[in-house]
Amino acid sequence: MKKLNKITFMFSLVVLCSTVHAGNEDRAGEAGASEILVNPWARSGAFGSSNSTSLRGIEAISLNVAGLAQTNGTELAFSNTNYLSGTGIRINAFGLAQSVGESGVIGISAASMSFGDNDITTVNLPEGGIGTFSPTFLNIGVSYAKTFSNSIYGGLTVKLISESTANAKTSGVAIDAGVKYVTGKYDQIQFGITLRNVGPPMKYSGNGLAVTTSLPGTDFNRTVNSRSADFELPSQIMIGASYDFFLAGTDTINDKLSSTHRLTASGNFTSNSFTRDQISVGAEYAFKEMFMLRGSFVYEEEMLDENLSRTANVGPAAGASIVLPLGKAGTQIALDYSYRATRTFDGTHTIGLRLNL
Repeated sequence: MKKLNKITFMFSLVVLCSTVHAGNEDRAGEAGASEILVNPWARSGAFGSSNSTSLRGIEAISLNVAGLAQTNGTELAFSNTNYLSGTGIRINAFGLAQSVGESGVIGISAASMSFGDNDITTVNLPEGGIGTFSPTFLNIGVSYAKTFSNSIYGGLTVKLISESTANAKTSGVAIDAGVKYVTGKYDQIQFGITLRNVGPPMKYSGNGLAVTTSLPGTDFNRTVNSRSADFELPSQIMIGASYDFFLAGTDTINDKLSSTHRLTASGNFTSNSFTRDQISVGAEYAFKEMFMLRGSFVYEEEMLDENLSRTANVGPAAGASIVLPLGKAGTQIALDYSYRATRTFDGTHTIGLRLNL
């Protein structure tokens, strides 16, 4: 009966979220703050975000915050992303997760997207030559996740969003919420659902919206402030599942299964409110949980048509991780790498460093 109630709870949440938000590709281009959809982490990037359910620790904040609840002790993570190679766009991300009490975990994450130096241009000087400016996008998230039972995890993230150029800026807030259900004799089956980027509309302000013009028939100039339209956030729903195959060298210690060779298969469906939906599938091979190889594929309708495709990060992705123990206290350090193919430019490269204390 308890399992039936848990499954019913998950199903009801899926139906509720699907009713609130539904994909609508006719609204493509109407949302702003699209940087909050970009995954800045290497492990989940190599998975094509298909591991939204199996992911644990800091990286879970960006896909399904419920996985943050499975953090043991303290975790630190850093990453650097060369986004759409050739464009000069860089993303630096930082995360900290800390267990609190018997079943709670607090997480803090930040991602900064920089675009390099750009020439300042005007109507009279379209070629520039009067200096440069550097736009910056910054997202900061505060998360809390909790273990409700041996099989149910949940979490919530509040994100602060900031975008700024030389003379215009905007800021906003968004909320993510996620639930994860784990079952199977050895917790090898996982299901999850996430509602992301729900918040009020944002709006730009600043001197960049002002235009100086001369009054007809006079020598006087006047500054006119243009109105900035509100824009909504790119909310989405992610529904995922994963299964762990323990291939060889298995052993059971304190009801926990360890395996020399593990293969995890995962899948994820993303319903976007402002563009086409996506389906991603991925797999990860792990040797003694010290060396991992990952591969995935992200599918979107008409993704191969240059005239109709609307998303850059579609198609294959791959990556690897090396995890090394530090001492006998369980401390680990890990190096992650991922490459995501893109429809345009030269792909996206991410390298990350994790420390588990």
